[in-house]
Amino acid sequence: MPDRIEEHHGVTVLVADPDGPPVATVQDGLDLIGAAFQGAEVVALPAARLTGDFFTLSTGLAGEIMQKFVNYRIRLAVVGDITTWLDASSALRALVLESNRGRQIWFTADLAELTARLKDG
Repeated sequence: MPDRIEEHHGVTVLVADPDGPPVATVQDGLDLIGAAFQGAEVVALPAARLTGDFFTLSTGLAGEIMQKFVNYRIRLAVVGDITTWLDASSALRALVLESNRGRQIWFTADLAELTARLKDG
């Protein structure tokens, strides 16, 4: 299934293909931002596409990719189960909790949870 743009409660979302290429570098993140410029306000990125370096905060990859999304004013939703990563890192748990309080970067269990968050504003 290719990436597709969908509307959820009046918000355009680029739903990235779960079987797409891994997001392993900042350039990969920028490529998603470029794809979002087709009219999407939010990128729903399956967690399975992110490499371990993203979830290992000491690499800096998560921070760099997330900052690019903030700079380009495209919201990012990491969608999927990241329990294994959360169990291994209190720093990641703190990042996820803080991110989910905001409006720019979210971590959601599934697309339905993202849709509900978009409905709530």
